[in-house]
Amino acid sequence: MGAPTTPATTGTPSRPTRGVPPADRALTRPRRRLLAAAAALVALAAVGAGSLLDLRTPAPKPADAPAGEFSAGRAYEDVQVIAARTHVAGSPANDQVRAHIEQQLRGLGLETEVQDTVAPEAGQLSGAAGGATMARVRNVVARLPGTASTGRIFLVAHYDSVQTGPGGNDDAAGTSAILEVARALTTGPRPRNDIVFVLTDAEEACLCGASAFAASHPLAADGGVVLNLEARGSTGPVIMFETSKNNAKLVDVFGRAAPHPVGTSFAVEIYRALPNDTDFTAFLDQKFVGLNSAYIDGGAIYHTPLDTPTAMDRGSLQQHGDNALGVAREFGAVDLTDLRSGHDATYFPVPGGLVRYPGWLTVPLALLAVAAVVALGWLTRRQGRASTGRLAAGFGLALVPIVAAPVAAQLLWLAITTIRPGYAELLDPYRPVWYRLAVLALAAAILFTWYALTRRRIGPAALAVGGLAWLALLGVLLAVAVPGGAYLTTLPALAGALGGLVALRTRQTGPWPVVAVTAAAAVGVLILLPTVVLLFPALGMGMGGVAALVAVLLGLTALPVVDLLHPQAGGQRGLLALRARRLGVLPAGAAAVAALVLAGVGLAVDRFDAAHPAPTHLMYAMDAGTGQARWLSHESDPQPWTDGYVDGMADVGDDFPGLGDGELRAGPAQTANLPAPKLDVLGDTTAGGERTLRLRLTPQRVARLATLHVDTSTATVLRAEVAGRSVPVEPREGKWGFGLVFHAPPAEGIEVTLTVRPTAAQVALRAMDASDGLEALPGFQARPPAVGVVGSHSSEMLAVARTYPI
Repeated sequence: MGAPTTPATTGTPSRPTRGVPPADRALTRPRRRLLAAAAALVALAAVGAGSLLDLRTPAPKPADAPAGEFSAGRAYEDVQVIAARTHVAGSPANDQVRAHIEQQLRGLGLETEVQDTVAPEAGQLSGAAGGATMARVRNVVARLPGTASTGRIFLVAHYDSVQTGPGGNDDAAGTSAILEVARALTTGPRPRNDIVFVLTDAEEACLCGASAFAASHPLAADGGVVLNLEARGSTGPVIMFETSKNNAKLVDVFGRAAPHPVGTSFAVEIYRALPNDTDFTAFLDQKFVGLNSAYIDGGAIYHTPLDTPTAMDRGSLQQHGDNALGVAREFGAVDLTDLRSGHDATYFPVPGGLVRYPGWLTVPLALLAVAAVVALGWLTRRQGRASTGRLAAGFGLALVPIVAAPVAAQLLWLAITTIRPGYAELLDPYRPVWYRLAVLALAAAILFTWYALTRRRIGPAALAVGGLAWLALLGVLLAVAVPGGAYLTTLPALAGALGGLVALRTRQTGPWPVVAVTAAAAVGVLILLPTVVLLFPALGMGMGGVAALVAVLLGLTALPVVDLLHPQAGGQRGLLALRARRLGVLPAGAAAVAALVLAGVGLAVDRFDAAHPAPTHLMYAMDAGTGQARWLSHESDPQPWTDGYVDGMADVGDDFPGLGDGELRAGPAQTANLPAPKLDVLGDTTAGGERTLRLRLTPQRVARLATLHVDTSTATVLRAEVAGRSVPVEPREGKWGFGLVFHAPPAEGIEVTLTVRPTAAQVALRAMDASDGLEALPGFQARPPAVGVVGSHSSEMLAVARTYPI
């Protein structure tokens, strides 16, 4: 490396040469290194603990809590009624749930009605797997009139469940929370603005209840503010994860009015890009503004028979209700005519509240972070802490852990799912904490190993600047592509650069350099640690690499503190150098061992059993015309139980278009004595080369849905009406060019009018209906106790189809 030179101690510092003294390559040089490391780590641990404690759910309030407060104890009584059993849209059980909701709202003296209609209206929410989707819905709507209303606030949740579970969390939690909020609001002074309570039907089927209300109910005609309450799990903090656009004023109300505000603009950006939908989507389509909230941890029970009231974390229910009540009261008091702003806010949680600032600051802050990192690099070089070459090397090498950690996390999960393939069908394991900790330990092991291998040759200062440079660069990229997420790297990079500048400009033997870099790392901990914690349940272990990436970014912000765990950089020779290198790899080795141990504990602890069954998916489909039947499954790697029913892959789109396109696992099944839906011709006229068929599709058994498809080789559909309402005609690929899916069909059937251009003497129509439950089918063997039902809208489906030539 050449002979070392010593920078001048007075006047202008000398320019560095290739022979930079190794001991001078760090941003800090505390005399008592061990004490400084301990103090810095304790400080960061305290900051991290505070940020995580702030994500805890509040203690549930008992049923005898004051009347003006939200009580999870009171709300839970409604949960037990609503989620007593599965209550899919159109079922008698759903009728009973609706009657209970009506009774509760009317008992509060609210103006209450049931919106009974067919939805969606023309052109809305079409294009489902089987075709244009509609449903008969019965929404419960109640209004609390305001004293001098400037608009309306809509508290929304859906009261129907999936067919595979009672919906104790999804969405009995939201429905019961709204009932309890309504009770609290009616016990105090009336709000200034109207508050409308909307309990929607058929959300699980097609969002059709929300679509019907938002598009056609008189109370929705002028729009308003929507607060939607959801759940996608059984526990965890309630996250405000979606907003309408230009949300700055909405977020400001949420930040000051919600007692437990948890939400990030990054989550909003990600959710807007995903194909996921809730009732909130239907309101956004009608130009409403508002906020969407849910708790999402404990996703293993989502949409399964295990989603019972007893599975609910009442602390999550308390937070749901506290926030909904506080925000509803605030919106109930403000002028609702002035809620739209010209920009989105950037926001994230910190202990005690929600940090928020205008979105237009995103790009300037990102550029400022870049400038600060450049300044830090310049000062580092000028003070002789790193040469230009080492700074460049530090920047290039910092990419290694950024790439390696998420890749390693995904490989770890691949290995775990190979050992336990049932995980592939779950959003998250039943007990995911051990696996999450394993991913974090693995990310730490990679970061520490990389640092130990590069620190001596490149230097701590160069590596610290290189890591911050990547954060600043990512901040610019995010500011352009995902503005709401730019704060994740921009603010830690800016804080890290400012901390480094302070450290370089202060006395090296005093405490201030360590204080500066620790304070800078604390900013990264405040911002990135909650993000890591929230990412795990949001994305599941199947995308644990994203959390590993953020964990590594957090590590890069704290590299000057990490450096304190190592002996002083350079200056040692012989046995001292060897000992220093060995000490340097201790953190890496400890983290690697921890990753393996934690993953092993996860496998040992999270076994499938009667209380935590392995998820399986099975359907039965029969052609009533040919008498042929099949078992079908979506499982890519079938569980042993499912293997007893299915074997190879088969494309069932031509035989059962109502199930959607694509290949499924299939196996032969015995024919059941089940009737196909009946298709009656009510009218048949031809004029100008167009044939108009008026039909009635009537299930001959209790069915959750019915479908009707037209063979494109026999006719082209020009126009279509269902129950007197137009539906979009969007040609589909394949044999069945037009499709209609109708959820919760009434017993008297569905009237369908098709105007077609015939290309054959007879028009071929394929009718199908579907119910739920396989127990009575010939050849079905009940699941063992440790085998369960996967959360899917098609699990346990029993479909019967027939072709009608007309």
